Amino acid sequence: MVVTEYVVQNWPLILVLLGFTTSLISTVFLEKKIVIRMYALIAEILILSILVFVEFYLAEQAEFVLPRSFLIAVRYSATPFLIAQIIYTIIKRQKWYVFIPSIVLTLIDFISIPTGIVFFIDDTGTMKRGPLGLLPYVMVGVYCVWLVVLMIMHSSKQSIERIPIVYFCFAFLAGTIMPFIIGKEYAQLFCTTIAISVFVYYVFSILQVTKKDPLTGLLNRQAYYADISNEPEEISALISIDMNGLKVINDTEGHMAGDKAISTIAGCFRSAAKRKQLVYRVGGDEFVVVCRKVSEEEVINLTKRINEKVNATPYSCSIGYSYSHDGKKPIDQLLSESDANMYAEKQLYYEKNKDKKKRG
Repeated sequence: MVVTEYVVQNWPLILVLLGFTTSLISTVFLEKKIVIRMYALIAEILILSILVFVEFYLAEQAEFVLPRSFLIAVRYSATPFLIAQIIYTIIKRQKWYVFIPSIVLTLIDFISIPTGIVFFIDDTGTMKRGPLGLLPYVMVGVYCVWLVVLMIMHSSKQSIERIPIVYFCFAFLAGTIMPFIIGKEYAQLFCTTIAISVFVYYVFSILQVTKKDPLTGLLNRQAYYADISNEPEEISALISIDMNGLKVINDTEGHMAGDKAISTIAGCFRSAAKRKQLVYRVGGDEFVVVCRKVSEEEVINLTKRINEKVNATPYSCSIGYSYSHDGKKPIDQLLSESDANMYAEKQLYYEKNKDKKKRG
């Protein structure tokens, strides 16, 4: 029976998609629009797997050349479209125009049905590549590179966030190369490859969400305590940062304005920090930067970059740091010293701005 044959061939894919769907139903960590896009992605993968199965089934029936050509055009078009959908789903603030190249390719693929410019089926029922036969693979490669670049750009400077990027590189590089190694039969593995890759990314994202502050996207207090207990001898410095004037913003403009202020300066900290400099939000308007294996000059330069970026906004903050020259200074001492230096700077700020003293 045809249905049974489809289920047998695609059982791993069906299980992954069912598990993915079940996880999405119970998740509370993702935005609603992201969840909806993931549901759409699941449906698209399932539909494509059915169409690919039907295409290969029709390949054994010589009289179905036109329906088979239509399904080949769908398969060639769906591959880059799915990767565009992944970009649109997992990369924040990605615009709809990410689909434009895949839409153009779709038009070319369907034009190929009567013209054979991308593919055609010869008199023996064998599919052959036309003059633009490699275009779908090139498009997939471009989208894969685009996805990886965007993931790198939107990741934090934590090495652990590079793990899914490496995984995606492997999975999608395989998806670009394997058709030339295995042949067209790889099309039957493509949907499973995509489903597993996205599901792994989803699980990783959920795990990472538990370490992130939802307002700022910075690492949270729990992550801070976990990270400072991990190889503390590598911590060269702690930088304590406290926003000036948050209380008066909340009191006079409302808490939404206060949240905007916190998010704005958090963005300054994130863009100022470099490798081995991780930023944590440990309180309402309190932040800590943990610096590992860096020189004191690098720490000083970081504080300067933070001040420059924050000064370009309507807000201000006080900064203090403590450095361990031999790496043996306890974390508690580092934090105590950096806090003391930060509060000393805060006191100077309020002495210069006495009318703002009650700002907090």
